[in-house]
Amino acid sequence: MEIKRDYYIEQLKAREGNGLIKVITGLRRSGKSYLLFTLFYNYLIEKGINKNNIITIALDDLANERLRDPYEMLDYLKSCIKNNDTYYIFLDEIQYLRRFEEVLNSLLHIKNVDVYVTGSNSKLISKDVITEFRGRGDEIRVYPLSFKEFFSVYDGTVDEAWDEYFNYGGMPLILSYKEAYQKVEYLKGLFEKVYISDILERHKIRNRKELDELLNILSSDIGSLTNPLKLSKSFFGIKGNKISDKTINRYIEYFNDAFLINKVERYDIKGKKYINSPYKYYFEDIGLRNARLNFRQVEENHVMENIIYNELRVRGYSVDIGIVYIYDHDKKGKKILKNYEVDFIASKGNDKYYIQSAFSIENIEKLEQETNSLRNINDNFKKIIVVKNNIKPRKDENGITTIGLYNFLLDENSLNL
Repeated sequence: MEIKRDYYIEQLKAREGNGLIKVITGLRRSGKSYLLFTLFYNYLIEKGINKNNIITIALDDLANERLRDPYEMLDYLKSCIKNNDTYYIFLDEIQYLRRFEEVLNSLLHIKNVDVYVTGSNSKLISKDVITEFRGRGDEIRVYPLSFKEFFSVYDGTVDEAWDEYFNYGGMPLILSYKEAYQKVEYLKGLFEKVYISDILERHKIRNRKELDELLNILSSDIGSLTNPLKLSKSFFGIKGNKISDKTINRYIEYFNDAFLINKVERYDIKGKKYINSPYKYYFEDIGLRNARLNFRQVEENHVMENIIYNELRVRGYSVDIGIVYIYDHDKKGKKILKNYEVDFIASKGNDKYYIQSAFSIENIEKLEQETNSLRNINDNFKKIIVVKNNIKPRKDENGITTIGLYNFLLDENSLNL
């Protein structure tokens, strides 16, 4: 079964031969290696590139341990370059290579190489794209399978695919398991043996219990406003343990650096400024989140919100939470300041969309609740409500578009319908 990841292939094709180091980042096991070593490799072969001109090295393979030494790596790569033709160098899991920044900068001095690397830690990779490569690195972020990618190879109806996806998420290998217990075991093992092990080893964490409890709290509270100080108080209230907000903030950074979770900030739409705290946290893959909670608390409305957030990120949008402040009057006629939330502000270049996630709108009161914030935004950017119901896009008298979830997820142009 070949999962086409055309969005990422097009990004790689657009960057081919641009003289920069192409850095493919993302969650471990999200398909970076497959994208580079299979899909992009096959594209180059079909294009007519000689396979001897494509050098592939998986650095997490023990067989390549000696190539984790920077001098051994450079000597080996130079020995593979036999002529003046273009050579494509694929290095998988570059963080295993010692002094990798210097090695990659050295490769930039060889004129007939085009270099592509993957990495699974944002501090080891993303930061260095900006600093160590001095403008010579080009990052491509890869996510777990979107619902559209998942459904493209799923053997079943769209409703059946959604049921699988909101339970087990989009880690590519999940599609190779047929039985529910196999999927559960795979996701739990992945969380424990890959992500948690990586974090514990990399950051030399001694108090494993604190880390686990914090992950459980964050998993339970996806889409809820919180911050390290509030989490510290919750920790004490639930477990009776004291853990400082600074320690919690540091742990959250570890989760973020491993691409497990994403922190989303709030933005004052009318005041045009960010609000420092509290924040919301969403999981990079909803299946991993569900596995963390042993598949309890799989509320479809919260899961749907997380999946919509992930879909916007996959499409290349930066995403914030919107806040709209308006003055109103209480029952006594006293003037009061109210705030209404917009689930997501999605921005890319000059494009901006205000998006609400609404599992269902069953009555007028619910409709008012979902549209209050959108009706009080005084600009011309598009306002959208995504509902679970399978409906075609429709626009009301306030210019607010309502779209069904499947239409939103399966049509990459759905925001412009």
